[in-house]
Amino acid sequence: MKKIICLGLVLCGFFGFSQQREKGAIEVAPIVGSAASNYFYYTNDKLSNDPDPISSVNFGVNGDYYFNNRWSLRSGLLFQRMGSEYDLTPLGGEMTKDKLDYLTLPANANWHFGKTRKWNLNFGPSLGFLLSAKSNDRDIKKQLSSFQLGFNFGVGYKFEIKENIGILIDYQGMGGLTGVTKEGADIKFGNVYSSFNLGCVIRL
Repeated sequence: MKKIICLGLVLCGFFGFSQQREKGAIEVAPIVGSAASNYFYYTNDKLSNDPDPISSVNFGVNGDYYFNNRWSLRSGLLFQRMGSEYDLTPLGGEMTKDKLDYLTLPANANWHFGKTRKWNLNFGPSLGFLLSAKSNDRDIKKQLSSFQLGFNFGVGYKFEIKENIGILIDYQGMGGLTGVTKEGADIKFGNVYSSFNLGCVIRL
């Protein structure tokens, strides 16, 4: 196992993006990943004592516009499933699983670091638009806010396969700055979300 890890590190060193980006360079990266989401509460009132995260697959495309060899603006379109699983049986209910599907538009500052700029650290806001919402297969979209403002943060690493094609591996996290429920709801809660992603970087 140690030999495999060492070999992977050596290959990443040899196949890293060695060419630094100039102003105006553009990269696009279709991505797919494994994600987990849960609720956090703004008040002491909760849907249950211990809500559990749900897992899902996220996918989409990211794009980077470079201002220089260290900074770029990352945006894109991402399909993300959020929500939580919680127990309402103490309140006379049942085990409940919420599945909230969002189309998310991030706008992140992306800092590229390391000798050959293979690493990146990104952060910034995201705009989420609710596409559908199910609670145990019951449609609850009308009960929820149609818009979500979030704060993103992440770290990634990319290595080159060919001159204009590479592989990106990264982690992304998001915390909701606006609530899932509409204004005036008795219980106010937001989404927390994280994903591990694999992408194909294409230099235009």
